[in-house]
Amino acid sequence: MTLEHENFPQTELLPDGRSVVVREMTISDEPRMVEFFQSLPLEDRNFLRNDVSKPDVVHRFVRETEDLVLALVAEANGRIIASATIERGLYGWTRHIGEVRLVVGRPWQRHGLAKVLLRHLVRAAPGAGLELIKGYVAGGKVGAQKALEAMGFKKEAILRRHVKDVAGRRRDLLIYTNDVSHIWEKMEALNADFSPTQGE
Repeated sequence: MTLEHENFPQTELLPDGRSVVVREMTISDEPRMVEFFQSLPLEDRNFLRNDVSKPDVVHRFVRETEDLVLALVAEANGRIIASATIERGLYGWTRHIGEVRLVVGRPWQRHGLAKVLLRHLVRAAPGAGLELIKGYVAGGKVGAQKALEAMGFKKEAILRRHVKDVAGRRRDLLIYTNDVSHIWEKMEALNADFSPTQGE
C-alpha cells in the first residue's frame, strides 16, 4: 500500500497573513536557487553541509537527485524563499531512514513557513518507504527546534560542542528523529475498518 502523493503546487497561508507557493523543485529553478542561497547570511550558510554560495554546488544539488525522496521550494513574488528536502541512503542498513534538510530565508524565519514545509516532508516519507526521518539543529536555533517538535520530532541526542559557528565558537548539535512508521499502521487500520469485505 502506498500513500497518495500530494499535488503540487500548493498555496499556503502563513499565520501573519502572507501567502507562499510550495512546489517541487525543477531543473529550471537552478538560477533562482543560486540567487536564494547566495542571499543567505554567512551565519546561516555555515551550518549547511556544502558551500551553496557556489553555482557549481547548486548545479549538482538541482540535477543530481538520485538520493532525494522529495525536494520542495517555497516562493513568493516570483522568488524562491526556502528549500526543503528529504534525502536517503540508497543502500545499506539505514536505507529506511531519511534526513530532512530545511533552509528558510531570514525574512521568512519564525513565521510558520518551516512548519509548513516540514509537514509536507513528513507526509511524503512513508510513501517513499521510509520508517524514520531525522534532522540536525545547531544549539541556539530555537525556532528550528520548535518547528521540528511541532511536527512530531523528538530530541534523540545532543552532541556537546560538536560544531563551530562563523566566529569559531563551538556549539552543541541536536539530533531529532520522527518515527513515521506509525503512519502506515494507522492507514492499514483505517483500510481494514472500511474494507468492503469486512462485516458482511
